[in-house]
Amino acid sequence: MTKISDEWMMITAGNEANGFNTMTASWGQLGALWADNKGRPTAIMYIRPQRFTKEFVDREDYFTLSFFGKEYKRQLAYIGTHSGRDEDKIAKMELTPAFDMNTTYFKEADLVLICRKLYAAPIVPEGFVDKSIIDSMYPERDFHTMYVGEIEKVLVKE
Repeated sequence: MTKISDEWMMITAGNEANGFNTMTASWGQLGALWADNKGRPTAIMYIRPQRFTKEFVDREDYFTLSFFGKEYKRQLAYIGTHSGRDEDKIAKMELTPAFDMNTTYFKEADLVLICRKLYAAPIVPEGFVDKSIIDSMYPERDFHTMYVGEIEKVLVKE
């Protein structure tokens, strides 16, 4: 779990032909879901409505989750606090996009999960049993959309 919560990941969608965008995230889950007996390998991630990357995830069938070594923490922090609407943050952070399965990942990543989008649904206030989470995490009421993707390919840096 520290791979996501402490080291962070980049969520990326889009491709070379139609453009792509990425964001840093520290919320998500990996598991097994929706298949006989063992379940499909899945990744779940969350994106707020104002994030530029959401437009790409909504539009595309695939997204990637890229995990980096600790030496990339500065780049991930920058990417998480700047919008691709305003600048080419990938070039500024000197990351190298790569393309596979009609989606985008980064050559510098140690681990990449290429996921096919299976499900998307907004987080809604009515679903919270612990209502205190709403005020602490959503003071602007900008609830995330949850995305479930089937992990179709795993890339590991050698």
